[in-house]
Order: sequence, then structure tokens, then C-alpha cells
Amino acid sequence: MMNENKAIAIICGGGPAPGINTVISTVAKIFLEDGFRVLGVHDGYQGLLSDKPTLINFDYEKANKIFNRGGSVLYMSRFKPEKSDFNINFITKNNVKLLVTIGGDDTASTANRLTKYLKNKNVYMRHIHVPKTIDNDLPLPDRNPCFGFQSAKDQGAKIGNIIEEDARTTQSWYVLSAMGRSAGHLAFGIATSCHFPMMIIPEMFNKTTPSFDKIIDLIISSIIKRKIEGMEYGVAMVSEGVFHVLEEDEIKASGIQFTFDEHGHPELGNVSKSNIFNILLQDRLKQLGLNVKSRPNELGYELRCCRPSGFDLTLCSLLGIGVKKLYDEGYNACIVSANSNGDIIPLLLSDLQDENGKIPPRLVDIDSDFARLCIQNLFYLKKEDLKAAKEYLNEAENYLFNTILNW
Repeated sequence: MMNENKAIAIICGGGPAPGINTVISTVAKIFLEDGFRVLGVHDGYQGLLSDKPTLINFDYEKANKIFNRGGSVLYMSRFKPEKSDFNINFITKNNVKLLVTIGGDDTASTANRLTKYLKNKNVYMRHIHVPKTIDNDLPLPDRNPCFGFQSAKDQGAKIGNIIEEDARTTQSWYVLSAMGRSAGHLAFGIATSCHFPMMIIPEMFNKTTPSFDKIIDLIISSIIKRKIEGMEYGVAMVSEGVFHVLEEDEIKASGIQFTFDEHGHPELGNVSKSNIFNILLQDRLKQLGLNVKSRPNELGYELRCCRPSGFDLTLCSLLGIGVKKLYDEGYNACIVSANSNGDIIPLLLSDLQDENGKIPPRLVDIDSDFARLCIQNLFYLKKEDLKAAKEYLNEAENYLFNTILNW
């Protein structure tokens, strides 16, 4: 029989990722079975710390019907409370024994601050965090993917294949952009899944200073290579992460005006990256006297709330069950993770943080065999193409792929 005196609370922070509802569903069902009330709190910490939070009081049916839905049944928030915002009201009123947070490192670190505050008020509540991001940039054990990434990649590949078919049908080029902050995993995954002729991710600039000119040069290198091969169409994928490796002066000189969120991250969602690159590409093509049609297309918010793939349904179920396992084993203030064998592993934020308390992003291993082989599969100018390329470019040597990247 359900014990009305104990409860868990679930909140979601940051942006959506496929699989959030799968985690919520799994956590709710397994804790309900053990006699807990399961309270889903809307609006993240803003809801949890408010005087009148909006809740979902889960039962089995409510939890079960959201299992494979995209998005999040709990409204998300990027609100990051100050210590002055903390209070014990909701926790004590509902006798919350465990706070389950779903989000990034900011969401996890805030929960740690909140549990310490509660402890000083003689209120004991444990905390377990479930990490999510379609950027795949959290340094999890065995380089395991973050939940949401595989689903977003699959959805991006479906859209990307359609875009490439349009490019072939209309004999034109598309400039695509994909999310990723400072890491290029999503752009890399989509581009390699679709066999796009050109892919540009921040990790490729490991031996040269990135610039808008070099990015455009790489796209033109691919366009000319395809022309030599008798193809007048293609898709160039550019990761939004290149904005994170560009020098500040380079970005300012471009005339792009960024806004910033409360965590200091540039709100790249407020500008169309693909449109910026396409305009720069068209300007350069006109300067070179090349008549090439190109269009921009952004792969952004279309990917975050899609239905989770089979991979993420399994992973998120495992992580949800893992929350209960860690709770039963007495863990607190930890992150639930799993190794490649499917074993649940508790991680501390300190396990992932550097000496400055920051979690360094996991980047694409550009020197791995996988990355090198995928890059070799792209279309770009090599030294043996110079003679043919001079039909289109007076200074074709400036557009050699390895020269641009200093590889």
C-alpha cells in the first residue's frame, strides 16, 4: 500500500532531448512500485522553489503513456537559482526523500548546492542526476553516448537525406548547420550517416586558426571537386560549434549580434548559422565568377523533441532503473551512468570536473581511425586535382583541403 509520507520529485533543466519522458516514465513506475509518491514539477528549479508549484502527481497510467513520447511532459526551465531563492517549503511539505534532476552540469551542480542548503536546515533529501544532451559532449565512461544524441542524429539523418535528394533534383547546393556548442558530434554523425560531400566541425581546426574565410574555402573546395567529378550538387554540413572556436574579433567583424543566456552561453538559436554561411558563400562565389545555387537549412530545434530511437529507449530505461538502484544502495549527490556492459556506475561531478571546477566538453576524436576514414570519404581538392581545378579557380592551390587546415 502506498505510503503517503514519502515522495520523490522530478525536475528537468536546460533544453529538450529525446528520451526525457522515457527517463521520467521509468523512474516514476519503479518508485511507485516501491510505495513512493512521484511528483513531477514543472518549470525546473523555478517551479520547485516557488510558493505555488505546478505538479503532475504520477500514477502508473500517467507514467506509462509518456514512455516513448518526444519532448518532456515536465516543462523545462534554464532558471539557475541564487542561494537567496532556496527554501525548504516544497521539500518538507511533501516529505521529498529524493530529488531526481534531468539536465546538464548546471542542473546537477545547482542540486548539490540545494541539498547542502537543506542539510544546514536539518532537512535531509538525497539527489541523483540523469545527464542528457543531444550535443554528446559530456565525458561519460567508455565514451558512451549521452542520452538523446542517437535519436537526434537519426532524425537529422532522415532530414539530411531528404535535403540531399532535393539538392540532386534541383542541381544545387545546401549549407546545413547542426547544434553542438563547442563539440561537433551531431554534425559529424549526421554528415557521415548521409555521406555528405563536405563536413566542417570545430575539431578539424586543430592545426590552424579557424576563420570564416577558411570555412568558406572548404565548402568551395568541395563544390569544385564535385564539378570535376561531373556533379553540380551537394550538401555542406557546418557545426554551430565553429562559432565557439572562432576568435572574438573574427565574430565581431562579421557583424553578427549575439545575445547570451543566463549561463553566459551565446544563444545561437537566435541566429541562423546556415544563413550566415550561405550568404558568405554566395558573396565568395560571385567574386570568383562561379554561378552556383545554394540554400541554407538549419537542423536545430527539429531534432530536440523527436521521438526517442530504440537505442535511447533502452538507454533511458537503464538510466531510470539505475536511479532506483543507486538510491537503494544509499548513494547521494551523484550522476547515474552506465558502462559499455550496461553496469550502472555512480559518478560525482568532481569525477568529470577539471581543476577549475568546469566540465571540459568531450570532443570528436579527430585523430581516430573512424574520424580519419570518414573525412577521407569527403569530396575536396587534392594536389592531383589542381590542373582540373584551374578551369574554375585562378588560385586553385589556395583551396586544397589539407592546405586550408594545415594538415
